[in-house]
Amino acid sequence: MQKRKFCVWKLSLPLQSRTLVVAAGLSVTVALPVSAVGTALEQPPSRTQHQLVGQKPKTVELTLVSYAVTKEAYSKIIPRFVQKWKKEHNQDVAIRESYGGSGSQARAVIDGLEADVVALSLGLDINKIQKAGLIKPGWEKRAPNNAIVTRSTVALVTRPGNPKKIRNWTDLAKPGVSVITANPKTSGGARWNFLALWGSVIKTGGSEAQARDFVTKVYKNVPVLPKDARDASDTFYKRNQGDVLLNYENEEILAKLKGESNYPSIVPKVNISIENPVAVVDKVVDKRGTRQLAEAFVKYLFTAEAQREFAKVGFRPVNSTVAAETAKQFPKVTNLYTVKEFGGWDAVQKKFFDDGAIFDQIQGGRR
Repeated sequence: MQKRKFCVWKLSLPLQSRTLVVAAGLSVTVALPVSAVGTALEQPPSRTQHQLVGQKPKTVELTLVSYAVTKEAYSKIIPRFVQKWKKEHNQDVAIRESYGGSGSQARAVIDGLEADVVALSLGLDINKIQKAGLIKPGWEKRAPNNAIVTRSTVALVTRPGNPKKIRNWTDLAKPGVSVITANPKTSGGARWNFLALWGSVIKTGGSEAQARDFVTKVYKNVPVLPKDARDASDTFYKRNQGDVLLNYENEEILAKLKGESNYPSIVPKVNISIENPVAVVDKVVDKRGTRQLAEAFVKYLFTAEAQREFAKVGFRPVNSTVAAETAKQFPKVTNLYTVKEFGGWDAVQKKFFDDGAIFDQIQGGRR
């Protein structure tokens, strides 16, 4: 078995993040306290069930596994939490972070990546970890706001000048419009896109048959199905394919803030609430004795301080105070629906995305 190598750095600031690459090929960031000094280690410090937070070892470690677009926010949130914990408990915390596609991250945790906390793009991925026996049922009820830590919605990104005059969902089904979205069989973001398309009909008085007909027409306008949302963005921006890209609103906001995109985007007023959950991985925290710390970190994510950092990078906050502060930052969605209105993720998976379900039937009709 290949050993993972972790570096411990002497820091000139109270906290700083360093990005490392572990053997599994995942990007890992470690937030370390100023007192941590040393050189490269062959293995991370041992963390067993005997390392209880209440025993206050010099440094206690926590691993956060999340999806890629949250990295910017956590780079600001984690140092604040570490400082808060140090002040309140006189204990140093090292938080290791792993980022990647939400589905891939869920599979990595199931396959052995030991996460104390998972923050993923959709509840379906956390349900998979639960079904693998790592998270106890009812995880949604053990965190504030039913464990939904951030929200977003679907944006339609067009070419400069919007030459195809795309204004709303209905325009995506018109002949000659090329639509870029990832494959909902492999991409969490693409599942949100599919549900947004379906809901744009159902939530405006249309029937299931009309929804199916509309979504079928849209997918006839999809020239390729990239494997994930990042590849879909690359297809649109870097390979210059398509007239319109379906993307997370928060990704488009962040891209504009960073000067990486000047493409116009539209947030349809009938839209789905993209809800991003967080959960403590029970089996791991009980093994390591890190439950107190993990639960405190999850709770902190819902504070106004943390929610402001999420809002700065384009997420719609769930904290009511911060939502009021940032209301003008986000286009108003007048008809907003959730995955619960489709019966929840298990029902959605069975109806739309299982082998032979509606998406496969739609794709089969294209051949």
